[in-house]
Amino acid sequence: MAEKHEETKNFSAEEREAMQAAAKEARTRRSRAKKSPEELRAAGEADIKEAIEKLTPEDQALSNKLHALVSEVAPELVPRTYYGMPAWGRDGKVLCFFQPASKFKVRYGTFGFEPLSNLDDGTVWPTAYAVTDLTKADLEFLAERIRVAIS
Repeated sequence: MAEKHEETKNFSAEEREAMQAAAKEARTRRSRAKKSPEELRAAGEADIKEAIEKLTPEDQALSNKLHALVSEVAPELVPRTYYGMPAWGRDGKVLCFFQPASKFKVRYGTFGFEPLSNLDDGTVWPTAYAVTDLTKADLEFLAERIRVAIS
């Protein structure tokens, strides 16, 4: 048993919290397996709003802007949480997510895409973007990335 305790000491408090959030999300997904698409969307909206409320004011502002953007550009994506962070997906899988700066005590948040996204462009392409603010131009850029990702 001491060996297991030693393993958990290698993770930061933030990493342990993220793992606990992922386990809770998995249990929640199983319990929602038979819900209608409308019920899943409503539950996902509630989950994402709850996750955003726990963030710093700066990360809340970014999260809310990104949530509005994804909802407008890709209404077919279902809001959800991903390791306790705001995310959007389809067919039960995450397509894009926002990792708030405060979550891991870093200087910028990250808007990222999972491999499900269609961002392939040659042999090297970006899958995440550092975010400290979201100007109109930034939102337009990310909107186009989201459109490509869901294509």
